[in-house]
Parts: sequence; C-alpha cells; structure tokens
Amino acid sequence: MKRSEKLKRIDAEAYPQESLAEEEPRYLRRQKPVEIRRRKFGKKAWKTYFRVALAVLAAALAGSVIFAAGNFLLTSPRMALASPGLVELSGNHFVSRASILEIFAADRGRSVLRIPLAKRRAQVEELPWVERATVRRALPNRIEVNVVERTPVAFLREGANLFLVDGEGQILDRPLEGDFHFPVVTGISSAMPRDERARRMKMMVDFLGGIQQVRAGAQESVSEIDLSDADDLQATLAGLQGAPDAVLVHFGNGGFHDKFQVLLNNIGQWEAAAGRVASVDLRFEHEVVVNPETSSSAAPSRPAAAKPVAVKPVVTKRAAVKQVATKPVASARLAGDAKPKLKPVAQRPITHARPRTAPHAKSHRPKKRRTTR
Repeated sequence: MKRSEKLKRIDAEAYPQESLAEEEPRYLRRQKPVEIRRRKFGKKAWKTYFRVALAVLAAALAGSVIFAAGNFLLTSPRMALASPGLVELSGNHFVSRASILEIFAADRGRSVLRIPLAKRRAQVEELPWVERATVRRALPNRIEVNVVERTPVAFLREGANLFLVDGEGQILDRPLEGDFHFPVVTGISSAMPRDERARRMKMMVDFLGGIQQVRAGAQESVSEIDLSDADDLQATLAGLQGAPDAVLVHFGNGGFHDKFQVLLNNIGQWEAAAGRVASVDLRFEHEVVVNPETSSSAAPSRPAAAKPVAVKPVVTKRAAVKQVATKPVASARLAGDAKPKLKPVAQRPITHARPRTAPHAKSHRPKKRRTTR
C-alpha cells in the first residue's frame, strides 16, 4: 500500500465525514477567473488631455508676457527718470527746487517704478521749511512732489543772528525774498529740545491770539517777547494808549485775554499817578504790581518814576482784579547783578498815630493848703 493511501485512511478515521464535506469546497473547489478589462484610448480622454495641454500653454504664454512687460517697465529708457525736468514740484514758495532735486539725484536714470516713494517723502519732510509732503509717480516717467510749507509766526534772535520760527518751535532760515512783520522772540535756541521749544511757542501763540481778541491789531504793539521763563511770558509793548513809552509786562503762563484787558483799562491811570510806568506784573490773582523793578540806567535819569501813588482799581467784567500801585524797588545794584525776586506785597503808607490819654485823668500832685492869717 502506498504511503499516500495510508495517510488518507488515517485522515478519514481521525476526522468525521461532515467536517470534511464542509471544508472541501472552500479549499478544493476551483475559483472562477477574474476578467481584467483594459480601457481603450477613446474620444473623451483626448478632450481631457487637450484641455490640460491648452491650460499649460496659456499659463506659459501669460508668464512670458508678464516677464516681458515687467522687464520693459523696469529697464526701458522710456520709463526712466532721465532728467531733472521730469520732477514736478508744486506748493513751494520758500522751499528751493534745488533742495528737492538733490533728494532725487540718486534716482537719475532709474525707472520710476524702482523709486522708493515713502523714503523720498520722508527725506523731503526733513527739510526745515516743509511741514508735510506728497510724492507720487506719473507714468510713464515723471515724479510729482507737492509740499505744504511751515508758517512762521515770529523772529527768533539767537546771538547776533535773526531767524524765523513757527508755532511748533521749528527754526527756519530767513529766505532771500519775503516781507515779514513779526515780534522778536528771545529765550529759546536750537540747543533746546524740540518739545520744550514747541511748548513755549504754543504759549506765545496763545498770548497773541488772546490779545487780538481784546483789541484788533494788538499784535502790532508787541515788539519783543521773552520766553526764557517757561512760566512767565514777558512782553514789551509799545504804543499803548496812555503810555507813550515801551512797557515790560509779566503775563505769567495763562489768562492772557483778561490780563491784557486789565492792562488797557488801567495803564492811563498808572502813568498819570506814577509819573512813568516802566513795567507791570500781572501774574498775581488779586493784585497788580506796577514798576516792580527799574533798570539801573533809567533810575538816575527818571527819579519821578519812583514816586508811589495810590491808584483806584478798575474791574473788568471777565476778571475782577484788585489794582494796587506799589512803590518801585530802589535800584542801586550794578547792571550785571541779578534781579531781585518780585513779591506781591503792596506797600501802604505808614501813618503815625498819637497815643490816646484817658479822659478826665486825675492829677496825683498834692494840693496846696490855704493858710489864713
């Protein structure tokens, strides 16, 4: 007996026939072959491939056109800033054209599309006379620059030089052409921080606006303004009605409208009473000090100004201020000495009163006795 038959017999005896019958089809039955269909290259596939190829070709053509256009705009001589005449400047009166062209000198021969407009605008605004500027391209090859210039409000005397200054404290060079009528400002300089100059110049602008509201044309009477003290604006006024000479007035740092009104209402009385008003201190709330100080040169020649005279106060509607004329401080110091500090103390005339005696006072002398002979 062969070995294979022997093994079959052992398997038949070891496993029941039912289990062999169930497992036989699973492993021994021949499976049906799977049919593999190959897709043919039809008309629909041709359309899809044609569309894809057409899209790729269109993208390549568009990229080529964009590249050619960009290369033309960036490198073409027709787009270049070839000459200074292609820079157009407007809005300038004191800003020179040469200073603007110097800023765009580095862009000569470059395409206008390569010019950094934001950087050039910042450089234009760094010019002292320029407050703000606008820089833009005008295709194909022009640059337009529009500037807004600063407005000066006063002359600035710094040493032996005379400059112009605007309301923000920007110091400006005096142009060769231009007719200006401003008061002279002292007490600020280019060495002072910009924010401090701006704060003091704002105080001066408020002062000029306040006195202009009181009387039209009052700015014409202001000859000089001293801003050396940030809390005390000192103005020299000339041509005031009732005061033929120039008057130095301490206005403090606010309330300029009311203080100037008090000055106009009382300057005539002060001049008539004191003989001459050289200076007035309006910094105090309830009193005014007339002639708080006199210069050493004026004291010997004008002794009449030192005469103390009481002045009747004149009260305005907007500010009730008590006017007190005080005796000026005697000026025996040298011209280079420091000025004494002003104190709001009104000197009153001293009256001498006699001591009173009690009425019907009895005498303590002994009475003489009468003798009879």
